[in-house]
Amino acid sequence: MNELLLLLNTPLLGTATWLWLSFMVIVVALLVFDLGVLHRDQHEIEMRESLLLYSGYFSVGLLFGVWVWFELGAQSALEFYTGFLIEQSLSMDNVFVMAMIFSFFAIPRRYQHRVLFWGIIGVIVLRAIMIGLGTALVKEFDWILYLFGAFLLFTGVKMMFSSPDHQPDLANNPMLRFLRKHIRMTDTLHGGHFFVRQRDNAGQSLLYATPLFLALVLIELADLVFAVDSVPAVFSITQDPFIVYTSNIFAILGLRSLYFALAALMHRFVYLKYALALVLIFIGGKIFLHGFIGKIPALLSLGVTFGLLVGGVLLSLLKTRDRPQSEQ
Repeated sequence: MNELLLLLNTPLLGTATWLWLSFMVIVVALLVFDLGVLHRDQHEIEMRESLLLYSGYFSVGLLFGVWVWFELGAQSALEFYTGFLIEQSLSMDNVFVMAMIFSFFAIPRRYQHRVLFWGIIGVIVLRAIMIGLGTALVKEFDWILYLFGAFLLFTGVKMMFSSPDHQPDLANNPMLRFLRKHIRMTDTLHGGHFFVRQRDNAGQSLLYATPLFLALVLIELADLVFAVDSVPAVFSITQDPFIVYTSNIFAILGLRSLYFALAALMHRFVYLKYALALVLIFIGGKIFLHGFIGKIPALLSLGVTFGLLVGGVLLSLLKTRDRPQSEQ
């Protein structure tokens, strides 16, 4: 028993092992409850259900932050909440891309939750790898934070002046072309299946991937691209891998459940892009200001980030309140 207690209290990446295990138990329980109870039968998720799901995930994230406060202190909790907010806000652009991918493959709404759910499994693994590498780099090379800051500044300025009509060319996506060339694919969906068995011309039963699997791969790839912005942004708040990783995962869990509501409303958020750009510029600038004015308090970072996002959303809703949807 003493050996077990010693093992559980042994630091893993700077945080007690039992805290990491507790976090993983919470995440697994949420996923099992989501797929095994709430969505045992595949159905179309309406806006009301989407908002309720998000409320549940968001509440769990907030409560986890309270637990972090009690276990690791107020500073860690503020850093968790700031990372939680930044990850959710910077990942909102991903909603546009996910909606485009589902539209491109003509995925019915009743199967979209299945793709998003299994996509979370990939996110949990990929974010762990990225954050682990980021932590090792920051620990070994302090100057790499300034590289992160320069990248965030560049990305923010680029986003500020980019064309709002720019859309990814999915038909010529290199990953999609690679998969279609090297994997057997069906031309149509087969319910909610990612793979099906079919007979070829010789009568041999072979495994084929469906368009649902292609959509899953592209959504995972899109998340990886967006993580290149969001993970360095959270590293600018804290270099504690436990705070960075947990805030990322809770934010993504909530955002995936909110997708069905956001996808129907994103045409209203015409100024959200500019708010997100300002968030990136603020975070990138904060890294360079550290050497002159010291570390900016986490509470101030949280307040500025929240204020920019709320301002962008409110201004968007105000400007588009009387505009017909066809013009938005």
